[in-house]
Amino acid sequence: MPDEMTIGRFARLCRLSVKQLRHYDEAGLLRPARVDQATGYRYYVPAQARDALTVALLREIDLPLAVITAVLATPEPDRGRLLSAERDRLAERIDRDRARLALLDRLASGLAEHEVIRTTEPARRFAVVRATADPGRIGPAYGECAGQLLAALAGQPWTPPLWGLYPLDLPDSTTDGMLVTAAAETAAITGLETVDLPAADVATTVHHGPYAELRLAYHTLFAWIHERGLTPVGPVREAYLVGPGEAEPTDLLTRLIVEVRP
Repeated sequence: MPDEMTIGRFARLCRLSVKQLRHYDEAGLLRPARVDQATGYRYYVPAQARDALTVALLREIDLPLAVITAVLATPEPDRGRLLSAERDRLAERIDRDRARLALLDRLASGLAEHEVIRTTEPARRFAVVRATADPGRIGPAYGECAGQLLAALAGQPWTPPLWGLYPLDLPDSTTDGMLVTAAAETAAITGLETVDLPAADVATTVHHGPYAELRLAYHTLFAWIHERGLTPVGPVREAYLVGPGEAEPTDLLTRLIVEVRP
């Protein structure tokens, strides 16, 4: 073919190394236009330069080989949509990494102190939406339940804040489901399940910070209960005094409440 180029010339055209092009071939990312059966020499054509550069750039940001293969197999403009979806996944991963960095910073500066008090929690009637979720999806599951609950409460009187009701003990297995309940204090509403919690003797504390650090507050709360020989009773209640739509994660306020008995 008149436009064929040796691997060396093609590498120079794309500002890549011969070694990189050989690796892309072996990985199935970019095949040569032709391989001489007698010598094994690889030959490329100029039209392959765009794909070669795309592979190099995507490998530079550590995109998985399977994703790069899918991108190359997708014609324009669908290729742009595929890359946009990958960009969104990368942004989510960056957000998670930033949250991890923030947690490390907070831990390095010392664990937050949580004051526990014993008090009487008044009787409350909740309208609720429930779901069963894997332990790793408790947050998203609660968000979905809360969204359904708020939609059902539209135009109805209710008393903020939103609440969460959870089992006293977490599942033993990462695959066991956990009951997640979004709750709002209100009168009975048609179409919504109602839960009545009677007045109770409780231990309670307030956590200031991200939900990822709630376990620190729970540790303090349950240690306080254990040290006094009390028995905790479910459900565990969380009152979201300042929620995600109102403040940054570091400024969230969550009240934890556990009923206790002698």
